[in-house]
Amino acid sequence: MSALRSLQLAIEMAVAQRDQAQTRLQQAHQAQAFAGAQMQQLTDYLRETEQRWLSGARKSIEPELLHHHYQFVARLIQAIELQDGVLQGTRQRVEIAQQELLKMEQRLASFKQLLQKRLAAIAQRQQRSEQKQMDEFAALLVQRHRKLQAEAI
Repeated sequence: MSALRSLQLAIEMAVAQRDQAQTRLQQAHQAQAFAGAQMQQLTDYLRETEQRWLSGARKSIEPELLHHHYQFVARLIQAIELQDGVLQGTRQRVEIAQQELLKMEQRLASFKQLLQKRLAAIAQRQQRSEQKQMDEFAALLVQRHRKLQAEAI
């Protein structure tokens, strides 16, 4: 039975590891959602800035103001590119977390399957033992019955 206890302990540890992997996956999804929201905000802000600039550009624009606008847009585009890198990193972390969770679930399933096989083997041994006892008991009854018949004759 200590082998079963060891296997049950391994299952408990595998469940804990799977739960931790699920937590890491949820955190990775949250980080990805947050990075995506930030990317959306940056792109929306760039679009709004360009629309405002185009609507105001119909009036006369000073070269210095135009220069500042282009610098601002360049920095905004740079921030978007950096955020894109962050977003790609979060996607990779989600994929890694998904693979880790899958690995933990497979490990847990194999432990559970092994436990079921061992329990089935124990049940089969117990059934054979009970059958053997029943057969021995039946053989004793037959012998006793024959002995009683032999004495009666």
